[in-house]
Amino acid sequence: MKGLLLLSLLLHVKCQRSSTCPPLCSCHGRQVNCSSRSLTSSSLPTGFPTETTELHLHNNHLTHLPNGLLDDLTSLRSISLHGNSWVCDCGILYLRAWMLRQPSSLTSHLGVTCYSPPSLRGRLVVYLTEEDILESCHYWYCDLALASQVCLFVFVAVQAALLVALLVFLRKFERLSKVARRTMEESFTAGESQRENDYTVLKDSSI
Repeated sequence: MKGLLLLSLLLHVKCQRSSTCPPLCSCHGRQVNCSSRSLTSSSLPTGFPTETTELHLHNNHLTHLPNGLLDDLTSLRSISLHGNSWVCDCGILYLRAWMLRQPSSLTSHLGVTCYSPPSLRGRLVVYLTEEDILESCHYWYCDLALASQVCLFVFVAVQAALLVALLVFLRKFERLSKVARRTMEESFTAGESQRENDYTVLKDSSI
């Protein structure tokens, strides 16, 4: 019984959240206006009311949309995405795929153009090919691979330097050990000789 009550409470909270106007946005009926709010992809609301029919996200600083952000908006009839700094690399794949799934009556692609990389600047996102996008991703992965190789080289160089320092220390320690051992042996031999001399003197004096 408690489990059913908890499940009902969770569903109620979820329904309330799904119908709540997102922060930094204004809502009028089923219209959600998040335009010109200086939103970035990281500060963008994590969700919108599922009954939203009109969504305004234009004139912000968006570079991409999080995966699945628009999937639950089945009642959407209008969306504005222009005036953002869309980066057409791997992160744009979700937005492109979402726009391709929409009916022609939903003109979501209007003004949605690439801001970077320079080779794709001004191109409509919806008309990009996967090759265009993956080529941009390729450069990003190359930079990451190069940085990884540099880090690996530095790590190996540091390990080699530590190994050389350890070998030098061990050789120096070995030399010092030999010197100390030789000094102790000489001291022991000198002590034995001194004791023998003292014994001889004492023996001669007693006679």
